[in-house]
Amino acid sequence: MHRLTFYPLGNADTCLVETSAGAVLLFDYAAMADPDDPSDRRIDLPRAIRERLDVLGRDHVDVLALTHLDQDHIQGVSDFFVLEHASKYQGRGRVKISNLWVPAAAITESKETLTDDGRAVQAEARYRLQRGEGVRVFSRPAALKEWLAEHGLTIESRAHLITDAGQLVPSFKKDADCVEFFAHSPFADREDGKLVDRNSGSLVLQATFTAAGRDSRLMLGGDVSYEIWTRIVTVTKAHANDHRLEWDVFKLPHHCSYLSLGPEKGRQVTKPVPEAVWLFEHQGAVRSIAVATSDPIPARDTDQPPHRQAAAYYRGVSVGHRGKFFVTMEHPTQHSPKPLVVVVDRLGARLWTGAEPGGTVVPAPTVVRPRKPYAR
Repeated sequence: MHRLTFYPLGNADTCLVETSAGAVLLFDYAAMADPDDPSDRRIDLPRAIRERLDVLGRDHVDVLALTHLDQDHIQGVSDFFVLEHASKYQGRGRVKISNLWVPAAAITESKETLTDDGRAVQAEARYRLQRGEGVRVFSRPAALKEWLAEHGLTIESRAHLITDAGQLVPSFKKDADCVEFFAHSPFADREDGKLVDRNSGSLVLQATFTAAGRDSRLMLGGDVSYEIWTRIVTVTKAHANDHRLEWDVFKLPHHCSYLSLGPEKGRQVTKPVPEAVWLFEHQGAVRSIAVATSDPIPARDTDQPPHRQAAAYYRGVSVGHRGKFFVTMEHPTQHSPKPLVVVVDRLGARLWTGAEPGGTVVPAPTVVRPRKPYAR
């Protein structure tokens, strides 16, 4: 059985993936809770991750994948993990990282535009890339080639550490590891090493889990905009790779922002571009699970996500799939949000029915059935 855990962190991302073969991967890490604010309902992420790793008997994660270097995806990384490039990030109690996954922009972006956590991540990724192990870089823009040349290296000498859009990550094989990861983004022409649009250049991955001969798919949507989704869909269709955008569970992009669907927020419901319609309405499984990693959905218009109009669209998609739409800061209640746990086994993807810490019972299972065309 595979296990996916989405943490209530406000408008921020962290998803812990545990595979049936024993691998542990963490997609983003954002310790957002204010320990000095007793009214803060966001989870104590360092404590939650440590407790889970203790249950697993681990002092490390096999992969820390950082989709991009915005603070709501990396906050606290430099306090929590062992970073090998500097002794000040080492010592007892820190969690080790076997492999660090980053977009190429994390290597090439000017450090002056980064936060302290961002600079620490960049230094670690650069150190591992120069050393030639323990890192995976997604895409190979010209700026990466230039950076490598400045450090006496070549793209060819580090090709085994680079995965391009449209490729499988070579370190996971579905037959042996019961999971594989397909890269959709970033594209190599998105970064020039000077002005980096981190959202558009963030990682977008599809994870395919296998259990008892059945495949279930998780889309990790990063923070990409509808323009990038349009390109992903167009390229995927052109290569007859439609199955690479099928999903049973979708970590929705950019904290339920309308800009991941279309250019206009809309009055009541965001109208998505055609490519987004195809992705969300036609590629999702019956009884699928959509997860907005965000604050509670507001009743009124807001400038920042989550946007109620985007949430209305995603709710409609879930109704069409006879599925579920969840908001991390509303699960199971706004008053007391808890981690949202999805398990993947021979029945597909479903909510875990055990008790969370504190005795909260996760709602009854949602079983993913075979796909059928979306019915409006």
